[in-house]
Amino acid sequence: MDNGPQAKSLKVAESRAGRAFYGVIRFLLRNVVFRYFRLVQRGTEHLNSDGPLILAPVHRSNLDAPMVAALSDRRTKSLAKESLFGSPPVAWVMSALGGFPVDRGAADRESLRVAQELLDAGEAMIVFPEGTRQEGNTVAEVYDGAAFLAARTGARVVPIGVAGTEAAMPAGAKFPKRTKVAIIVGEPMSPPVPEGRRVTLSQRRAFTRELQERLQDVFDEALIEAEQL
Repeated sequence: MDNGPQAKSLKVAESRAGRAFYGVIRFLLRNVVFRYFRLVQRGTEHLNSDGPLILAPVHRSNLDAPMVAALSDRRTKSLAKESLFGSPPVAWVMSALGGFPVDRGAADRESLRVAQELLDAGEAMIVFPEGTRQEGNTVAEVYDGAAFLAARTGARVVPIGVAGTEAAMPAGAKFPKRTKVAIIVGEPMSPPVPEGRRVTLSQRRAFTRELQERLQDVFDEALIEAEQL
């Protein structure tokens, strides 16, 4: 791996200090933040499966990634928007928590390459199928990044519904307010099986459509649990 920003982030994540910081934050999330939000959780056993795993949550708040990551006993990596890495101290924190930068305004091939390498090595990774944060109770357009990575690496994809975080900390909010949060983890989806030498575009699109349907199902369940539907 080269010395680009992704490699630097991963180096921080694998350092002794980075690992210790990750453990402390996960402890605080589980023992303080989860109680603060009266978290309801179901299906979390699917987050601890062995082998390469793509955790695919709906995205309504900056709370989504840390809360989903803290539910898993595995250390997760995640694609994070490049702007979060502008300040060195913040970049270190983001990297220690498993994030590495991706340019969401362009086809960031380097980030996809790093993501593929991590999954090939058996890692667990958070990928938001909707891309950026969305609003409301309907799953937005789902991009084929998860399908692409699953096809390339054989990783299973886990649809995850997260409800309550949008009300707790919407875009622009500085501090979270106390609301009930629910996270419902669906059954893992097996990666597309190649037709011949590789997975076709039509297969990736079919997988992405199914992922969107499953995301809506677990999102609806989460909304009911969070009493928002």
